[in-house]
Amino acid sequence: MQRIIYILILLLFCFCTKQNDVEYYGDKNNYYQKAKLFRDSNISDSAFYYYNKAKESYKSVNDTLGIAKSLVNMAIIQQKQGDFYGSIETSTEANNFLKKTSDSTTRSTIAANDNNIGICSAFLYNYDDAISFYTKALDYVTNEENKYVYCNNIADVFISMKKYDLAKKYLQTAMLTRDSINFSRALNNIAKAKLLENKNYNPVPELIKSLKIRERNNDYFGQNSSFATLSNYYFDRDKKVALYYANKMLNTAIKNSSLEDQSQALQKMIYLDDKNYLNYFKKFQPLNDSIQITKNKAKNQFALIRFDSEKNKAENLKLQNDNAVKEFQFYGISLFSLSLTIFGVIWYRKRKQRMQLESENKLKEQQLKVSKKVHDVVANGIYQVMTKIENQDNFNKEQALDELEFVYEKSRDISYEKPDSPNQNFKEKISNLIASFKNEEVNTFTAGNDEEIWKNVSESTQTEVYQVIRELLVNMKKHSKASNVALRFEKINNIINIYYTDNGIGVSDELIFKNGLSNTVSRIENINGKITFDTKTEKGLKINISFPFS
Repeated sequence: MQRIIYILILLLFCFCTKQNDVEYYGDKNNYYQKAKLFRDSNISDSAFYYYNKAKESYKSVNDTLGIAKSLVNMAIIQQKQGDFYGSIETSTEANNFLKKTSDSTTRSTIAANDNNIGICSAFLYNYDDAISFYTKALDYVTNEENKYVYCNNIADVFISMKKYDLAKKYLQTAMLTRDSINFSRALNNIAKAKLLENKNYNPVPELIKSLKIRERNNDYFGQNSSFATLSNYYFDRDKKVALYYANKMLNTAIKNSSLEDQSQALQKMIYLDDKNYLNYFKKFQPLNDSIQITKNKAKNQFALIRFDSEKNKAENLKLQNDNAVKEFQFYGISLFSLSLTIFGVIWYRKRKQRMQLESENKLKEQQLKVSKKVHDVVANGIYQVMTKIENQDNFNKEQALDELEFVYEKSRDISYEKPDSPNQNFKEKISNLIASFKNEEVNTFTAGNDEEIWKNVSESTQTEVYQVIRELLVNMKKHSKASNVALRFEKINNIINIYYTDNGIGVSDELIFKNGLSNTVSRIENINGKITFDTKTEKGLKINISFPFS
């Protein structure tokens, strides 16, 4: 049967394959030249479009280096627009056309490509991958200044990994650069590394020197990096000075149209300025939404450009090969029929195995389900009522009794629980839940909890999400000693992300499953999601949750 499948696939491939006729312009590719002009003018969408066109024209003459250079430039554009996964995918495609040779142009292209993957990996917190690709880039670098840039990039990752000795080693090399902008970056980073290694170290002279260099060069992005580092340094030492640099960062970011830097500056100001934190938070919410929209738009835009290119190629191929299409349809239908039969047999066998396994585990799953309901309905339900009584002055006795009676009625038949009404506004339900934990000692903040977020999310998933958020807030109330708690929601494609942050005492790895959080992990797994506890942060607790909604 496998032999038959291979034969049909080979026939299908033969009918589908045809040489593309893409216009090529002599020794210099006009598409590539146009792309460079748009790239230098910071018109990223047009640059990406023409690099993609250049790639196709290079393919028509089998110029593998030209294909690779086009793809690397496309990947770098995606990286700068925040499309990190898409950028890694494009860089990986470029690697297929890069041969390991002594040619300097090829080697520099390999170095640039590995450096780009390293940058994307660092942004995605895949630090080991980032170090690996940055090191590969150093092996192929042909330009001395690029070598110093790559060393600086490696040091950045080692600082994030708290490996300060290694960071300082690479920064000492990076500081050999003759480029003043690169030198200021290395100087800023080595001061940061020394401070993180020794909290008594005074980095201010080096930080100010780096800032002065960046101001002389009108390096606004670099200035914001300096302002951020100085604000962080004074955060627990002198809040007025920290607020001053946060304001400087915000003003420069506005001039520079950097939404990311504006967002970071506002986050600092929310915690540094007690009198005006609400005004900053009101600015932060729409700005944060705008950042997500911009990133999503960029990702979709790049995907659409490549999709349109492939679509046009397919349409041209269809017009030129009508007879081949007819034969393809015949063989395609035959292959589909055979595949359907094979998949049917495989599906039946897997279904039989799955049903047997489900039968064996049914009792265990039922016990776990009952245990979860006891915890959620009785324990967390009563604790939430207690929290309302404690935090809300106008919470009267009759209302408390009604809610306790509701918990009692639910606990009478713990094996069956009616879902919430589908007409209930889940956004309001989440908002009310979070707000119920706010009191004089604890401030709660919510961002991105819009009705659009929960559209098309099933009732069962909503129930699990509600219980997870309540579990996190109950755990915070009992254990964290936090004064600020923030939950941010976002939807990207078919994934919903929830970011929980508090400034409490944090929680160690070994205590995660001792504070009632084991049910939280189990619930996220039930909806095919992922949960990450950031226990390495210096203060507080960060939890990232993601799950598909369809």
